[in-house]
Amino acid sequence: MDNIGEKIKEERIKKGLKQYELAEKAGISNTYLSDLEVGRTAPSIKTLDKLSKALEVDIKIFL
Repeated sequence: MDNIGEKIKEERIKKGLKQYELAEKAGISNTYLSDLEVGRTAPSIKTLDKLSKALEVDIKIFL
């Protein structure tokens, strides 16, 4: 099973967004997004909510 970071990256790529673009849309730092995507850190539900809204997907896809 994919981890949350891999799912975030997969959705970002599907939308044709670069990391910095998604980070800006979600209101988080590019460094933090990078850490999430590679699994160095785990996102809070609040961060997942921001990312799901920025990617225009249901938050459930990350869980």
